[in-house]
Amino acid sequence: MSDNNRTEIADFGEFGLIDHLTKNNETRNVGTLLSIGDDAAVIDTFGRQMVVSTDMLLEGVHFDLMYTPMKHLGYKSVIVNLSDIYAMNAEPTQITLSLAISNRFSVEALEDFYEGVYLACDRYGVDLIGGDTSSSQKGMVISITAIGEVDENKWVSRKGAQVNDLICVTGDLGAAYLGLLLLEREKQIYLENPAVQPDLENQNYIIERFLKPEAKKGLIAWLKENSILPTSMIDISDG
Repeated sequence: MSDNNRTEIADFGEFGLIDHLTKNNETRNVGTLLSIGDDAAVIDTFGRQMVVSTDMLLEGVHFDLMYTPMKHLGYKSVIVNLSDIYAMNAEPTQITLSLAISNRFSVEALEDFYEGVYLACDRYGVDLIGGDTSSSQKGMVISITAIGEVDENKWVSRKGAQVNDLICVTGDLGAAYLGLLLLEREKQIYLENPAVQPDLENQNYIIERFLKPEAKKGLIAWLKENSILPTSMIDISDG
């Protein structure tokens, strides 16, 4: 993107930027009584139990913008938080999103990021209801809080497993890690010789597992439909 197409964040200011990035934000859940635009959001749980989880993603620690598109980063940032809610046998309903960004980022880059956020919200039926923005000396920091609901006393913790329980995993293990290794390899090759083009042919699956993962929404619905309540559950990314 050329500098002629770049919009500086300072052109909007903090509140103008928030208004700009959230102008197309939608409300999908009847429990979301008040969303972005006030001192706090208001949620009605209608007698169900609420679960809450927060994760941070730091540039240089959890993601590398050299090979991570901003749209993918926005999508993944939401998904890794929703996965924690599903791991409690709950359904995610709302998220809040906080960003710390430096002037290295343009408004257009943040628009791409939010496009990924909104795609994830739409696909998983959650509402973006608030958050915060702040300046950063360098790099980008993302913090998302995910909120979900579960039927009374149907939540599942990590520590309920018993001897002789059947241990199950969903999907395949290691695909995202292989995608990371491949991207890191190609990054090092590029840094040593920028004339060399990345060799990613026929590797779409493992790259997508790392850059654009999906949460196991269907599993929670399947468990409920089959009246199965696991003794223990954990998001695989936690170890």
